[in-house]
Amino acid sequence: MLKDFAELSTPLVADACVRLGEPLRAAPVGIMPVVDGKRVAGRALPVRHHGSVDVFLEAFIHAEPGDILVIDNAGRRDEACIGDLAVLEARAAGVAGVVVWGLHRDTPDLVEIGLPVFSYGRHAPGPVRLDPRAPDALRTARFGGHEVTGADIVFADDDGVLFVPAARAADVLDAARALFRTEREQARRIRAGESLRAQTRFDAYLAGRAEDPSYTFRHHLRRIGGAIEE
Repeated sequence: MLKDFAELSTPLVADACVRLGEPLRAAPVGIMPVVDGKRVAGRALPVRHHGSVDVFLEAFIHAEPGDILVIDNAGRRDEACIGDLAVLEARAAGVAGVVVWGLHRDTPDLVEIGLPVFSYGRHAPGPVRLDPRAPDALRTARFGGHEVTGADIVFADDDGVLFVPAARAADVLDAARALFRTEREQARRIRAGESLRAQTRFDAYLAGRAEDPSYTFRHHLRRIGGAIEE
């Protein structure tokens, strides 16, 4: 999956979801890679953290190579729920990356380990609580307003994290590649001196909107085959 995502980006995947009418499931703003430039794509391995790393160790028993550990820590900003040892164990289990709805710690060690980790940021204290564990703690994870399961694919890069149903991932990636080709050609033409306004026939759009106020730029782009919004 990471190979299929190689030349793409989360903005392209997001635009492809909009183009296809697929619900857009993005992690909350602020979930970013510990190391800039890291990117992941793979099947979600969901866990709900309850104050102990045992849930991660149990999840790794069921991990398949290339899975992405998706940690639901309810977006907490008062504790870091994952650090160097758990990330080292994730790598040993074949996990390709970690996305956390919460915080991490042991930052220098995570940088050295090199496994992509995405979170709200760093925080020294770990958990001092131990809450009751939910029966489905290894089956579903909340990430912001979204529920994530093993039937989802995770895409993450410097612009954030997205979740796409595995059954729709191939179609979404195909649409993202088409948008990528269109946008690269538009960028080439701008650099060659042809403005984006000229390429998108912006005067025609303004005239169409004057006649029909419901005529949107997105409708116009779809009509002429351009891309910039989605």
